[in-house]
Amino acid sequence: MAAVDSFYLLYREIARSCNCYMEALALVGAWYTARKSITVVCDFYSLIRLHFIPRLVSRADLIKQYGRWAVVSGATDGIGRAYAEELASRGLNIVLISRNQEKLQTVARDIADAYRVETDVIVADFSSGREIYDRIREALKDRDIGILVNNVGVFYPYPQYFTQVSEDTLWDIVNVNIAAASLLVRIVLPGMVERKKGAVVTISSGSCCKPTPQLAAFSASKAYLDHFSRALQYEYASKGIFVQSLIPFYVATNVTTPGSFLHKCPWLVPSPKVYAHHAVSTLGISKRTTGYWSHSIQHTVDSSFAKQTHSAFRLLWKSVTGLVDGPECTTAAAPDLTEEGWVSMLFQSCAMSVHLGATAV
Repeated sequence: MAAVDSFYLLYREIARSCNCYMEALALVGAWYTARKSITVVCDFYSLIRLHFIPRLVSRADLIKQYGRWAVVSGATDGIGRAYAEELASRGLNIVLISRNQEKLQTVARDIADAYRVETDVIVADFSSGREIYDRIREALKDRDIGILVNNVGVFYPYPQYFTQVSEDTLWDIVNVNIAAASLLVRIVLPGMVERKKGAVVTISSGSCCKPTPQLAAFSASKAYLDHFSRALQYEYASKGIFVQSLIPFYVATNVTTPGSFLHKCPWLVPSPKVYAHHAVSTLGISKRTTGYWSHSIQHTVDSSFAKQTHSAFRLLWKSVTGLVDGPECTTAAAPDLTEEGWVSMLFQSCAMSVHLGATAV
C-alpha cells in the first residue's frame, strides 16, 4: 500500500511539473487542427468555385474574351479532340494540328458539320524536329489566334526503368512534349501581346507534381510544361494574356486506356468529352488546375498523404493480385513489368499519386 501511495505522489509531482509542457502541446495541437480545418474549408470552397459555380452561370464569351480562332495540337484523339470540339461548341473557329492528315481532315469535317464553324488543318509531325515550325508559322500568319491549346504529347508504352527506354522515345519526349509547346507559344504569343488578349492552355499531367519512378523522362517533361506555363503567366498576365496549366489525372484516352476495374468508375476516370467540358469552364478562372472536380480531390489527397497512400496501395496490390484486371498493355514486353511498375500503375489508376498521362499525338 505504501508503494502505491509513493507511486501516486511521484506521479502527481511529475504531472505538476509537466503542466506547462502539456499546455504547450495542447496549444500546438489546437493550432494544427485549426490550420488543417481552414485548409479543408478553403479547398472545398475552391472546388465549388472552380468546378461547380461556373457551370451554374452563363458561359463566358470566349470569342470576345480571347479571339475568334483556337489552335489545338494533338487534336485527332483524346483530350485534344474533345477540347477542340468544346471550343467549337462555343463558336470558335479551330485550327487542328497533328501528324495524320486523314484523321485531321475527318475531325475537321466533323467539327465543321456539327458546330457550324470554320476549321483548318496543319499536318505536322512534331517528332521530326525544328524544320516543321516555319510551315506552322506561315499557316497561322494573319489569323486572330485567341486560344492556343498545347496538347500534343508522347508517352511510354508502359512504366520502365530509364535505361530500358529507347533513345528514339527519349528524343520524341524532348521534341514532342517539350519543344512543341515552347515553339508553338513562341509563334502565337507575339500576336496575342499585340492584341492585348489571348489564352494559352498547356495540358501537363498529374505526374508533374512529383518525381515518378519508371516514368522518369515523361514526368520530367510534364513538370517542364507545368513550370513553363506558370512562369509565362507571371510574365504576360499584365499584357492581357491568360496562361493555364492543366494537370489532369487519369482520363480514358487511347494513350492510357484504363483496365476493366476503372471503367466502372467514370466519376474517377472521365471520358475526354466530359473532361474537356469541365476543363474549358475553368479557363480564365484558374491558372493551375486539374480541370475536373474528382481530379482536384485526388490531387489534394495525394498532396497530403502521398507516402502513406503509396504504402497502402502496395499492400492493396499484394492482396488483390489475380483478382483485379491490371491496366491493359498492347506491348509484348508488358508481361515483364516489375511488381513496382504494376504497383505504380495501380496506384496511379486510382489517382492517389500521379497521372500516367492523357495526351495524344
